[in-house]
Amino acid sequence: MQQERRRLQQVVGLVALLPVAVGLYGVLFGQALTGDTVSISAESHFRFLSGLLLGVGILFWSTLPSIELHTNRFRLLTLLVVIGGLARLTAFAFTGLPSLFMIGGLFIELVVTPVLCLWQTRVANRYADAFGVA
Repeated sequence: MQQERRRLQQVVGLVALLPVAVGLYGVLFGQALTGDTVSISAESHFRFLSGLLLGVGILFWSTLPSIELHTNRFRLLTLLVVIGGLARLTAFAFTGLPSLFMIGGLFIELVVTPVLCLWQTRVANRYADAFGVA
């Protein structure tokens, strides 16, 4: 059980590095990565959304020390990520396929994060069974 818990912590820590890094970059540099010129309002909105992404990554990291005890937080964060992924998927219908980086983000949002949530639930349930907690 401890090995599985440790592996989950490592994988979540590594995967959460992506939203932290991308979010921090977006907060600091705005849309410089894309090279697009946008309005001041669009730039502000981009940085706001980057801040949310940064926050989501940090909150996933906050579950790491006692990951088996943070099922509600993990599920809430997963829900937020999946909703964002569904919004990104909807954008495909209106604007077409984006870059491979965005498609990779969609995969993380709609596949990787829910799988990690299921894994976290498994670890939490095994912990509860072993230690008699609900």
